Amino acid sequence: MKNFILRVLTGVIYVTLIVSGIVSNSYTFLSLFSVVVVFSLWEFYGLVNAQKRARINPWYNCFGGFLFFVSAYLYASGVFPYYIFFPYLLYIVIVFIAELYEKQQDPITHMAYVFLGQCYIALPFAVLNFIAFPTVEGGASVYSPTLVLALFVFLWVSDSGAYVVGMLFGKHRLFERISPKKSWEGFFGGLVFAIASSFVFAHFEPQIPYYHWIGLSIVVVIFGVWGDLVESLMKRTLEVKDSGKSIPGHGGFLDRFDSLLLAIYAFLFYIQFVIQN
Repeated sequence: MKNFILRVLTGVIYVTLIVSGIVSNSYTFLSLFSVVVVFSLWEFYGLVNAQKRARINPWYNCFGGFLFFVSAYLYASGVFPYYIFFPYLLYIVIVFIAELYEKQQDPITHMAYVFLGQCYIALPFAVLNFIAFPTVEGGASVYSPTLVLALFVFLWVSDSGAYVVGMLFGKHRLFERISPKKSWEGFFGGLVFAIASSFVFAHFEPQIPYYHWIGLSIVVVIFGVWGDLVESLMKRTLEVKDSGKSIPGHGGFLDRFDSLLLAIYAFLFYIQFVIQN
């Protein structure tokens, strides 16, 4: 019972912080997700080091991910042109050169884990900036919290719906080898809940037709489940239950944002190639 109360309380705080950070302004968005990127990378590199698969310097490489996210923010918001990414490119070059001097037992494995963290965590959050700053007529980039908020709401609603429906009716395993508790009934239940929530956004943001809001909710649910399964696969490989203990009752940052990491790409793809065409 205590664990349930703790989970609810931390869940409420988590949702409040995320929603506030998104809807307040672009600077709170920047601050919020800068923290998320750094802590998520810290967890990932910490898990790799704990399993002694490599000796990764988390400070240096977390800064690299932070640099990538901030550079993408400055570019997507129209503050700087493409050369804002040059410092991050320099970071990549330094990673390769530093490998000559670090005397790692397996340099290729070490570099692979370093860049896996950058691609798996820093890259999707960098892409999130292009959802937050969609280009409007005239080529200007304007901060749009609604799209980012919708992405999170679709994931949260589908997760809750999947949990409830799965607990009540779940019999057919969705992907038992990776996640034994997930069921097809839960998946479709979460999908229905997410589609239902899309009509709320269609009501308040009618400039995007309701059928596109439905489409966005569907791709978010599908890729969100895949994102969850990918993190479960990584945790099984690294032989851990949770990515960390940063969020009491919920595990670590990666445990809370795993569904988001692949859904971001699908969400942006749908906006760019379906809605805007």
